[in-house]
Amino acid sequence: MYWLCSSYCISLLNICAEAGLPILSFMNKDMEINGKDDLKSPLLQHPNDVVITVSPSDQILLKKIRTLVFKVVGITCSSCVASIEAALGKLDGVHSVAVSVLQGQAVVKYVPEVITAKMIKEAVEDTGFDVAEFPEQDIAMCRLKIKGMACTSCSESVERALRMVDGVKKAVVGLALGEAKVHFDPNVTNTDRIIEAVEEDAGFGADLISYGNDLNKVYLQLGGISSPVDFTIIQDSLQSLDGVNHVEIDVDEHKVTIGYEPDIIGPRSIIQHIQKAGTGPNTYQATLFTPPRGGETERQHEILMYRNQFLWSCLFSVPVFVFSMVLPMLPPYGNWLDYKVINMLDVGMLLRWILCTPVQFIIGKRFYAGSYHALRRKSANMDVLVALGTNAAYFYSIYTMIKALTSDSFEGQDFFETSSMLISFILLGKYLEVLAKGKTSDALAKLTELAPDVACLLTLDAEGNVISETEIDTKLIEKNDILKIVPGSKIPVDGIVTDGESYVNESMITGEALPVTKKLGDKVIGGTVNENGYIRIKATHVGSETALSQIVELVEAAQLAKAPVQKLADQISKFFVPTVVLVSFATWLGWFIPGQAGLYPRVWIPTAMDAFEFALQFAISVLVVACPCALGLATPTAVMVATGKGASLGVLIKGGNALENAHKVKTVVFDKTGTLTVGKPAVVSAVLFSDVSMEDFCDMTIAAETNSEHPIAKAVVEHAKMFRQNNGSHNDLFTEVKDFKVHPGAGVSGKIGERAILVGNKRLMHLSSVPLGIEVDKYVSENESLARTCVLVAIEGRAAGAFAVTDPVKPGAALVISHLRSMGISSVMVTGDNLSTATAIANQVGIDKVFAETDPLGKADKIKELQLQGTSVAMVGDGINDSPALVAADVGMAIGAGTDVAIEAADIVLMKSNLEDVVTAIDLSRKTMSRIRTNYVWALGYNVLGMPIAAGVLYPFTGIRLPPWLAGACMAASSISVVCSSLLLQYYKKPLHAYRESR
Repeated sequence: MYWLCSSYCISLLNICAEAGLPILSFMNKDMEINGKDDLKSPLLQHPNDVVITVSPSDQILLKKIRTLVFKVVGITCSSCVASIEAALGKLDGVHSVAVSVLQGQAVVKYVPEVITAKMIKEAVEDTGFDVAEFPEQDIAMCRLKIKGMACTSCSESVERALRMVDGVKKAVVGLALGEAKVHFDPNVTNTDRIIEAVEEDAGFGADLISYGNDLNKVYLQLGGISSPVDFTIIQDSLQSLDGVNHVEIDVDEHKVTIGYEPDIIGPRSIIQHIQKAGTGPNTYQATLFTPPRGGETERQHEILMYRNQFLWSCLFSVPVFVFSMVLPMLPPYGNWLDYKVINMLDVGMLLRWILCTPVQFIIGKRFYAGSYHALRRKSANMDVLVALGTNAAYFYSIYTMIKALTSDSFEGQDFFETSSMLISFILLGKYLEVLAKGKTSDALAKLTELAPDVACLLTLDAEGNVISETEIDTKLIEKNDILKIVPGSKIPVDGIVTDGESYVNESMITGEALPVTKKLGDKVIGGTVNENGYIRIKATHVGSETALSQIVELVEAAQLAKAPVQKLADQISKFFVPTVVLVSFATWLGWFIPGQAGLYPRVWIPTAMDAFEFALQFAISVLVVACPCALGLATPTAVMVATGKGASLGVLIKGGNALENAHKVKTVVFDKTGTLTVGKPAVVSAVLFSDVSMEDFCDMTIAAETNSEHPIAKAVVEHAKMFRQNNGSHNDLFTEVKDFKVHPGAGVSGKIGERAILVGNKRLMHLSSVPLGIEVDKYVSENESLARTCVLVAIEGRAAGAFAVTDPVKPGAALVISHLRSMGISSVMVTGDNLSTATAIANQVGIDKVFAETDPLGKADKIKELQLQGTSVAMVGDGINDSPALVAADVGMAIGAGTDVAIEAADIVLMKSNLEDVVTAIDLSRKTMSRIRTNYVWALGYNVLGMPIAAGVLYPFTGIRLPPWLAGACMAASSISVVCSSLLLQYYKKPLHAYRESR
């Protein structure tokens, strides 16, 4: 009986929906009036299907709702559906359930914070049905800004804390970038828990920069909101839209964040839908707003924080320094500092204590917090060294002050100036370091700013005439929009030219200095500049799909990835701080015990100091002069600058691993078609063998070949048409060919007017009994020796002429091979083409070693053979057939105009499809690795030299010692020197450009 009622109810609902009548929906046995949107379901409904909507609380509605789609095996009727929907409907966190008998499929909308996908699956299986095609893992990604990291020990601690979070699959922390990229299962954990792990477990500040694919999100400010119910209406309305996959409402700010699929829906459609969601007196408004860029905002905040802390520190530290070091040397101006307050406690010591204490405990509290969290996770970092050094100086000074307060004969020296000046110099160093680190990502920042803020949207009628022009925000552009691009303006998104012709400057994306001609049907890239002509474009890629967005995403990922050479710094950092502490203690013992025993002259010890204080000065200097920060910054800062610079030159390097491997390359393997050659057949010569005019010859060839889809035929037709245009003929109407016939593997034949024509190879001529003289044979043999294909044309049974067609070698290919040879790199060609063609191309460009007639897997095998010979191999290719070889090579380089599969498989993408960038990629890699080695020399050399000097090795011979405050300044200088060293990579120039300029 139940299934009869169910079928009747569903049929009634469908009839009412078609008639536009009010609908009643069954919701947990309670009947409520619902709108028409409640009928919308992602499944094709069957009379036996049941849709249940669970009435959630407003609080749940305003949380993130996810959609789960899976197959249910064994459902045959509405009774089965009823048992499944009843089991799922009573689960907390389930928003709605739609089950289709016809498709055997269930769609469940749920709140991941309340219930997991695994629990939903188990609930279905408990009803006795099997679940198939269940998405086992839904991986999400978020980016966090990590605050307070100073060295590799810090970044490793954050990574360790993130990886211990249940549900986190992968976590990468970039020290120089100050960011973390986390891949996690949203069914198990969320961004709040991830941020909590960073803050509680690792002890660093963390802010969410982005969640998921922010580039396919639209941020809207809502208007017309009068009650919490309005939020529910808007959210339900948005979630019913096809293509909307994420809705998040900020109730306090009246803002909504919407994730969408650009292939299905666009931001303008979403805004219109929100405006239509209101009924009666309730009308809603939605306007675009731009959220602040998290990374840039945080960087500016960090710069401001360090600057303010340094200035506040100076406000107290400078007087301490003056009272301690300057005024006592200028009697009688400093005599007032010696007035006794109580016993031996004088005014100078009391003032130094009062001024130093805020610096030590208020301004310097960040060092205490950092030390606490580092020691709690059983590691040590720069904060530990600074805290130990400043505490030793401060608390020994407190001891001295107490002794002076309680004794009428005690004479001792305090080190309050050591503590305060040390903190001031370290804060100055951090301020300068943050400023310098901000410049390492300048290239990336420039890329993100290339897209214009507004665009001109055209509305066309059916004939293509412009009805209206509207200026809109670039973020509101949707796929297939027609946009007007005037001279001098930037192209907002990727698209194709639908009208007009112009020159476009693409240097900011590809690095190509010369403007590129764009005409009807040509592709244009968002962020490039229209030089001089008016064009219309049709938007083909928006949001995260644009070339600019993908470049930015790739470079950001590369800057987070660690280079293998970074492992050296990671290994050193593990024992660096404990070693420094031991060396510092040994230094104190080495000066204190001999001093007490009188093993060195008493005159070495400054006046008003004893052996303990003298030794303590050396120990503190050793603690603070050692700098693990410089080691940690040596690699990531260089990688950041190099990847950003490479992107600006049209060379996209996918991370530090690719950057490091490229500098080891000794053999470069080139694919032929599309890599060394243009990849498109072109006519390189045309000759006549009869008295037929070239104009007539071209017209008849065009008529005969115009219907052929063969690439060689297209090349011949294009060349013939170009010849006619260059000679003043613009006639696009050619005589129709009769009796047209295709001869597979040979050519075509037909009649044009009363004249018979044959267009094809020698075999077709022989089959048609066309005599070929010595002149024809000589032309054919000469061109075949150059790997060219000869297309012969016979008119009325006589050879009239011929075209030589080839896939031409790319301009500059020979120069690239020559330059690689000068760099000590050998070149090899691997191709699926025949040996004679491959050899001819190899001879043209200067390659000695050729592997021809090789299939895709064979290419990968050749790569492995070369690797077994002990050489590091780079593979340069463009097609799907090159993908196995690109993966097998130590470094895969994909031509930017190649297939998506090849680009995905490669380590380096050459945006311009210019072979010169092969040289650029390898040379940039070598320069970067050289810079990293220089950075390590700066960092390690500084520590190797600085620590012995701080320990007083030179003091017995020269009387030179390093006061603790000066040691702190030196520590800050080491980090700054490493960052500035990396910044020199910004002045890198392409080697072949430099070579041409020198000539």
